[in-house]
Amino acid sequence: MTETLEFPTARAAGCPFSPPPQQREAQAEAPISKARIWDGSTHWFITGHAEQRAVLSDTRFSADERLPGFPHQNLNMAENVAHRPLTVFNSDAPEHTRFRRLMTFPFTFKRVEALRPAIQRITDDLIDAMLLGPNPTDLVTALALPLPTLMISEMLGVPYEDHEFFQRNAVVAVDRHATTEEGERAGRELGEYLAKLIAERMYSPGEGWVFDIAERVTAGELTVAEAAQMGVVLLIAGHETSANMIALGTFALLQNPEQLAVFRDSDDPRVIADGVEEMLRYLSIAQHGLRRIATEDVEIAGQTIRAGEGIIVPLPVANWDPSVFPSPERLDLHREARQHHAFGFGIHQCVGQQLARAELQIVYGTLYRRIPTLALATDIDQIEFKSDHFAFGVTSLPVTW
Repeated sequence: MTETLEFPTARAAGCPFSPPPQQREAQAEAPISKARIWDGSTHWFITGHAEQRAVLSDTRFSADERLPGFPHQNLNMAENVAHRPLTVFNSDAPEHTRFRRLMTFPFTFKRVEALRPAIQRITDDLIDAMLLGPNPTDLVTALALPLPTLMISEMLGVPYEDHEFFQRNAVVAVDRHATTEEGERAGRELGEYLAKLIAERMYSPGEGWVFDIAERVTAGELTVAEAAQMGVVLLIAGHETSANMIALGTFALLQNPEQLAVFRDSDDPRVIADGVEEMLRYLSIAQHGLRRIATEDVEIAGQTIRAGEGIIVPLPVANWDPSVFPSPERLDLHREARQHHAFGFGIHQCVGQQLARAELQIVYGTLYRRIPTLALATDIDQIEFKSDHFAFGVTSLPVTW
C-alpha cells in the first residue's frame, strides 16, 4: 500500500467476518504503518500480532486520553474528554490498578463459575420462550440481548426493569457517529442513574457490585462519581459485547454448518471452550481499535515511535495474522486460538472476559443442540451490520426452525 490507510476502514462487501481488506494488505506489507483518522491526523497503526502485544504491554504507551495528540475515536470523544473521569479504559498505573481492583471482584474465575447454573437456567428459559413464540423470530431480542443483560443486571444489582433505559443510552455511547451532545447526554444520564442507585444502596443492605461498591464509598475508598463511572463501564460492556457475539457468532456458524455441528454434537466442555476461543478470534467484535500515546521514544518493529505520537491498535486484524493463525479466514473450532486479542492484552485486558466466556460457552453449547434445525430466515444481503459501533455485530438476526 502506498497511500495512508483511512481508519476506521470499511469491510469488503460480502465478507462481513473478515477485517477490512486494506488492513490485511497493510499487515502483509509491514506489522506497523500509519493511518489517518476522522480529524485528518495520522497515527501509528499496529497490525502485527507480536507488535500489538509489545505495545499493549509497554507502560511507555499511555491510555490517558487527556494527553495532547491522543488519537480520539471521534469528535464526540474528543470534545467530551474533560467531562469523562478516569476509568480502567483511560488511565495508567497507579490509578488504573486501583480502579481495576475495585471493578474486578465480581468477575473472578471462581465467582463466574458459580454463576454457570444461573446462566444455563436463563438460557434455557429464553430458548423455551423462543420456541413457544412466533416463528420466525429475531435472535437478538429473543436471546442474544436479554441473556447478558439479565446476567449483568443480577451481578451488579441493577434492576432489570430499567434495561430499556440503559440499553438505549448504551447504543448511543457505542455509536461512532453520535454527536457530541448525544454522547454527553447518554453518558450523563447513565452516570446520574448509577450515582443515584449507589447513593441509595449506601443506606440499605443487599447483594451485587452496586451494594459492595457503596460500602467502599462509605469507607472513603472512592467517591460516588468515581463509583458511578465504573458502574457505567461495567453496565455497557457487560451486555453489549456478549449480545453481539451471540448473534454474530450464530450468523457465522449458520454460514459454516460443519463448524456449527461441533457445538451441536459435542458434550465435551473442553471442545466447547476451545470452540469459543476460535469464535472470539474469528469475529473479534472490538473493531475500532485501542488507542495509546507514547510518553517516551520507543522502537517497535524497527520503527521509532516518538514521545507524543498516537498509536492505534486494531485487534481484529492481529487475530487474522497468518504468522500466528495459519489460514485465518477459515473458521476452525478445533484450532488452538487462545493467543487471540479479542479481549485485548496487557493490564487493560477486558475485566469481564470470564463472564463473557461462560455466557458464550453455555449459549453456543445449548442453542444449536436444542434447536438443531435453526436456520437464517432472511437473505444474507438483508442483514444489517453495526459497522459504525465500537462493537461489531448485527442489528437483528431473523431465524427459523
